[in-house]
Amino acid sequence: MADLTCPLCEMSEILDTDLHHECLTCGHEWDDAAADEVATVRVVKDAYGNVLADGDVVAMIKDLKLGGTSQVLKTGTKSRPIRLVDGDHEISCKMEGMAIALKAMYVKKVTA
Repeated sequence: MADLTCPLCEMSEILDTDLHHECLTCGHEWDDAAADEVATVRVVKDAYGNVLADGDVVAMIKDLKLGGTSQVLKTGTKSRPIRLVDGDHEISCKMEGMAIALKAMYVKKVTA
């Protein structure tokens, strides 16, 4: 038997059939195509290399003019808890009462 582990419980007691694999421990079933796919975890880092997660609070590291307005987010402006999203702007948060999307390279993680 190949070195297969269950993607759910990571146990190695696997029953192989022609069409799929079945974990004898938890009963999870998956096909060969799903076993070949590698799950990638997206890591978002701030300007100083700190890993960001949902719920973190960040602060601006430079003044940033908001597109389409005359407002500027000043250095040191703190956010409400952030949410990581897919796309060019990795962070969705509220700053100064506005919902905005930010690139992680313009913020630093604030520790409590």
